[in-house]
Amino acid sequence: MTMEGITPAGPEATPPPPVSGWRLGLRNAENSVVVTCLVAMVLLPLVEATLRRLLHTGVSSAATIVQHCGLVLSMMGGAIAARDDRLLALSTLGRFLKGRAQPVARLLSHAVGATITAVLCLAAWRFMLQERAGGNMLAYGVKRWVVEASMPLGFGLIALRLWWRAADGWKGRAVAGGLVVLIVVLGAWPPLPAAHLVLPALLLLLVTTMLGAPVFVALGGAAVILYWGVSQPLTALPIEHYGLVVNATLPTIPLFTLAGYFLAEGGASRRLVRVCNALVGHWRGGPAIITALTCAFFTSFTGASGVTIIALGGLLMPVLLAARFSERNALGLLTGAGSLGLLFPPCLPLILYAIVAKVRIEDMFLGGILPGVVLVLLTIALGIMQGPKDESLRPPFRWREAVAGLWEAKWELALPVVAIGALFGGFATPVEAAALTAFYAFVVEVFIYRDLAIVRDAPRVMTECALLVGGVFLILGVALGLTDYLIESETPDRLLELARTSIHSQWVFLLCLNLFLLVVGGLMEIFAAIVVVVPLIVPLGVAFGVQPIHLGIIFLANLELGFLMPPAGMNLLLSSYRFNKSVPEVCRSILPILTVLLIGVLLITYVPALTTWLPALFGSQ
Repeated sequence: MTMEGITPAGPEATPPPPVSGWRLGLRNAENSVVVTCLVAMVLLPLVEATLRRLLHTGVSSAATIVQHCGLVLSMMGGAIAARDDRLLALSTLGRFLKGRAQPVARLLSHAVGATITAVLCLAAWRFMLQERAGGNMLAYGVKRWVVEASMPLGFGLIALRLWWRAADGWKGRAVAGGLVVLIVVLGAWPPLPAAHLVLPALLLLLVTTMLGAPVFVALGGAAVILYWGVSQPLTALPIEHYGLVVNATLPTIPLFTLAGYFLAEGGASRRLVRVCNALVGHWRGGPAIITALTCAFFTSFTGASGVTIIALGGLLMPVLLAARFSERNALGLLTGAGSLGLLFPPCLPLILYAIVAKVRIEDMFLGGILPGVVLVLLTIALGIMQGPKDESLRPPFRWREAVAGLWEAKWELALPVVAIGALFGGFATPVEAAALTAFYAFVVEVFIYRDLAIVRDAPRVMTECALLVGGVFLILGVALGLTDYLIESETPDRLLELARTSIHSQWVFLLCLNLFLLVVGGLMEIFAAIVVVVPLIVPLGVAFGVQPIHLGIIFLANLELGFLMPPAGMNLLLSSYRFNKSVPEVCRSILPILTVLLIGVLLITYVPALTTWLPALFGSQ
């Protein structure tokens, strides 16, 4: 997977090119819309929770408004990601082609992407017209179709931007436009029965995906082709997209992500590294401990290991090298540690798995704690083994520095307490807890530490958050359409029957599941994998007696390991980008931590108590 849509703003990000005139006005309008949506999503749940506790009342339709703000945020965030050329992609092969092959690959992948997105736009437009005819009300006299109009608008903007980026000149864009028209005509009036053209169409989609088409185009295109092949109406796709994005719990994802972005853009990384260095820097392997703990903290809130590698790499690499870690070991440790926080609450994959698998978010949060600790401890153990044995290289422990570091970072260190305390304290719903966390991070970085200016920086950070969320939600929405097709075609039932006839042991099933998920993790974006794969494996887990929470942690731990799996593990590509190393060099560096984390995944898989003990202790199971 490529890094578009993951890289945070700041000194490491590529600034967008300067624009003027109507394009500047459109850019400002899009940015203002997503900032307004995020502000509403933070404030409305906080007001609702406050009124409920103090006056036993609330804000009429607050939850509905927040959910539909998430819909607008997702579509406009996706349009911004397309505008800045930062949509998530599965492959960078097209960028490595030489000569005339590169612009041809770019033209083909973007033309097919624009075609698929235009079809999704048309389907969303028809869905909106159906809703308009129904006349359903959203809140305060606003019809629901007015907000749903963001779907065809967002898809339309993305389609236009993919077409525009297909080439640098009008001649190339004309060719791309001709390809779009040709594909649409062939789809509307196929020369053969559509069912006979499904396989060639899927092969074309696979080629364009390998050449750099965005992830949502690959998944959405597969769904479009499969529905087209059986003459099913394509309005099912925007219906599924809408149903997922306005899910009652889904606003937790952009809100927790926003909290993580405020931390990443402020000075939290510097303060947390100082604390860890003061507390454990004098131990053997102390810098490795610092790396593991700091990366786990950041990833648990951002939900994206790419943000962690980009934000912390420049700070932690000099620390490791100064402590006499070899460059290869330091590179491998940072690459592997980037995803350590995926099992800790309130990380986004935990929330999304809970939504898709229909289990309690609180159970997933509790179930991920001990497995997450196991992976962190194994990483620390590896770091200690790789660290220099010479005690003279280690700085002495200084109480004054430790106390000063803890005092300076006290507000950020309290952030997990705020998030988890609000959720498990019984006075906030998951969305309200996420809103409180985002608001707390905003206050800490803007008003207490003053690392971010409220006018200059806060809107920029919110726009970056919307870009990531929009790119992810695009994937989730179209992936659900593909999942719906697979369920309608009884794919889970067939897999279940195949597994029952071929596998007769829970242990063998779990081993096969691990192998399958490692492949998925190395090839598929984690959020898409959750939406597409989880509905297929949950019935299998139930059939073989694997508890849903345990199955979820196994799933996420394997995908966490998949970030390091060649050839397309995201951390490999991001680390190569961040540290200016070749991908083969990064692959060699991660072999030790890949082995260690594989041991951890096997422990998580075959020792269920690591996952089930805390949920059982708190009476959630």
